[in-house]
Amino acid sequence: MSLISCQNLRKSYFENANETVVLDGISLDVAAGESVAIIGASGSGKSTLLHLLAGLDKPSEGSVRFADRDITVLSDQQAAALRNRDMGFVYQFHHLLPEFSALENVAMPLLIAGERYKTALDKAKTILCDVSLSGRLAHFPNQLSGGERQRVAIARAIVHQPQVLFADEPTGNLDDNTGRSVFALLLERKKALGMACIIVTHDNELAQLCDRQIHLSSGVLRG
Repeated sequence: MSLISCQNLRKSYFENANETVVLDGISLDVAAGESVAIIGASGSGKSTLLHLLAGLDKPSEGSVRFADRDITVLSDQQAAALRNRDMGFVYQFHHLLPEFSALENVAMPLLIAGERYKTALDKAKTILCDVSLSGRLAHFPNQLSGGERQRVAIARAIVHQPQVLFADEPTGNLDDNTGRSVFALLLERKKALGMACIIVTHDNELAQLCDRQIHLSSGVLRG
């Protein structure tokens, strides 16, 4: 059974009565626990597709279902609650809060959700140890390397044990060796937690590490 599915997904924009089609009739199913890489050239619609699957944007046509629930009809508040509970996000740039330590950054989603402070810190510490950052708990983002900051971002994305992790070019700002290490960590955490994982990447070699690869070209699936 699919955890996430979309049918005949279309996204377009209008400017001065001119239509620009970004996605044109995308249908896709992602199973629970599956890792899928979305590959394509810049401007092919990869990030747009990711945002639609996560309910961050609404399609012009078609539907997106998460756990058999149509998320395209949810209110902004309902969609935000679904994302906070069941989804995790990692981006090319880590977006860590500079005034907080690694431990506090990872605990932040739990605190926002109403978790008790000590419980949230304990869970954050466990996840940071899982991603080999036990010695960096009190460090601030500007005291961490690029790879360490991205590991903190991954820990923050999975601290609440989401059903699916969305990653948009998570290694695009890292050197090759660090990027491969971070990508491997994503997939290792996906397996350990039983999450689905949908990753946008420009790196075909890294994409081959996922269970499945889909290719977008001019807004259309090619394989």
